[in-house]
Amino acid sequence: MMSFGVLRKVAPRTAFISPHRFTLHLFVSCLPSTHIRKHTYIMPRARCRSRDAQPPKGAQRTQHRALQRTERGSALHRCGQGDRAIVITGSEKAFAAGADIKEMKDKSFSDVYQNKFLESWQDITKIRKPIIAAVSGYALGGGCELALMADILLASPSAKFGQPEVNIGTITGGGGSQRLARAVGKSRAMELTLTGRMWNAQEAVAWGMASRVVGEGEGAVVREAIELAVEIAAKSQVAVQAQKEAVNAAFEQGLSEGLRTERRLFHMTFATADQKEGMAAFAEKRKPEFTNS
Repeated sequence: MMSFGVLRKVAPRTAFISPHRFTLHLFVSCLPSTHIRKHTYIMPRARCRSRDAQPPKGAQRTQHRALQRTERGSALHRCGQGDRAIVITGSEKAFAAGADIKEMKDKSFSDVYQNKFLESWQDITKIRKPIIAAVSGYALGGGCELALMADILLASPSAKFGQPEVNIGTITGGGGSQRLARAVGKSRAMELTLTGRMWNAQEAVAWGMASRVVGEGEGAVVREAIELAVEIAAKSQVAVQAQKEAVNAAFEQGLSEGLRTERRLFHMTFATADQKEGMAAFAEKRKPEFTNS
């Protein structure tokens, strides 16, 4: 079940999602202090059975039935309403160890095709708010694909990524081939998906897939992700969402069309109160007070 409780209404807010157990937390910040309220959404568990990846015993797998549109859509809708940034994370041992193979093994083509199996996963990419993935431990298969959907990816030193679908006679189905190729290039994406081998946090950063590797320590990646989310949440949300759209256009459009999109969004900001306030504050050497309008 999903439970939602309110401690107090303050802003700016950041939402926090854990796909490992699919636990939803809303981190509510009100500068200069930070207030936190926690919501929990517990999804079904499943043990890891991947012979090749060998994630820790008991690591959870992302389950399609746990991400059905009615359940997941409700979670995303609630965390998106009024929140300014979203952090997705798992546990120290596993961000998400991939799909539940026991659930998938007996499915037929007509079943997965007609029911649009995994297609609804893309809903997360439709959220306008910035999404930060805080990855620790294993992010394999669907877990890696989920991390690739984030706008910013922070990795702990223990993070291990992989698209091992070829080892069980299938291929990536949640965007792995497309997003991974855009992140690390065709040749490297081919090597990784055709061999199914894992790569570490340092490689992910060197290849441009992750933003950075955080310091050692339990929970360090989540703390840094929340700090980053709070920093973003303090900006003009009109500008933040427009900037996210502009950067995404670089991956979804050609150069000329992308430049037109960027200029259109840039010109659009001149119709906002936040642009007037931000530039006035800069000229007056004071801190801007954005109203997100």
